[in-house]
Amino acid sequence: MKYGIIGAGAMGYRYGIMLQENAGCKVDFIETWEPALTQVRHQGGVLVARDHQNQHLVPINIYSPEEYQGHPDVWIIFKKQMQLEEELARDAAAGLFTPDQIAFSAMNGMGHFEKINQYFSADRILCGTAMIATRLNGPANVDFMGAAGTEVMHMARYNRVAPDKRSQAVAHDFAAAQLGPVWAEDWQGMCLSKVVFNAVCNTLCTMFELQMGQFIAYEGVREMARQLFDEAYDACERAGIYLLESRQAMTKSVITVSKAYQYHYPSMYQDFAANRPTEVDYINGYIARLARDHGFVCPTHEFVTHQVHLAETARQFKSA
Repeated sequence: MKYGIIGAGAMGYRYGIMLQENAGCKVDFIETWEPALTQVRHQGGVLVARDHQNQHLVPINIYSPEEYQGHPDVWIIFKKQMQLEEELARDAAAGLFTPDQIAFSAMNGMGHFEKINQYFSADRILCGTAMIATRLNGPANVDFMGAAGTEVMHMARYNRVAPDKRSQAVAHDFAAAQLGPVWAEDWQGMCLSKVVFNAVCNTLCTMFELQMGQFIAYEGVREMARQLFDEAYDACERAGIYLLESRQAMTKSVITVSKAYQYHYPSMYQDFAANRPTEVDYINGYIARLARDHGFVCPTHEFVTHQVHLAETARQFKSA
């Protein structure tokens, strides 16, 4: 199948390049950030490393929405939550979306599938999550974190029915690309499992500007994780949403994943360090809103959301 990647950032590059190089798929990239377009064209592709080693140039096809004349079978969407609505509107205005195409996304946070559903019917949306750490060092310069073959992702259909032939074909390509796809039954429980995990690792690493390995050096991490997980699980259960792992397993995964990606700064910190807005409102903030919508309060998640926004605000004084 042919793929179009909307968003030539860390995860967009990761999926597109692995599909291109490992699965032999035809891949085109759509980007609206001018520095990325300029740099890819200047150097003839994307600089790709794995764990800071063996950097090499990978040629790719990249276009602005208005330039693109291709017709992929599947759109893979990786934009920041705050940018998605504007991006989809621009892509639609450029005539990129047609009724025969599938849309897949494994973005961080919650709320993006509702936006995608405005352009693609529910039976043509594939939901995903990815436990795949990637760092964007700059325009057209990306670092795949973690050993090859350790990538794991989940996927589910937005309409909550069993995979059809086209969905299975996408999963087959993901497997050939070595992205490690696993099917899940319910997209909400699947996606919230990743959100709840990120609400601990991404957020706390960002607040204290830590790599994941540095984060778990503190012996109190398990208790901090347990407190945030307990609130999140209680909120999800009140909403009738059940996550993929138990609370205990999720707490253990904080340690396991942080050890596997010990030198990695989570994506929220990467945004914070680059003086960009973070996605905390779509992670901890989403959990807090979900709870209140169902007569429950997550005070720790609400407080942590405010703390991240306070840290964002404080940057103006540090640079003064």
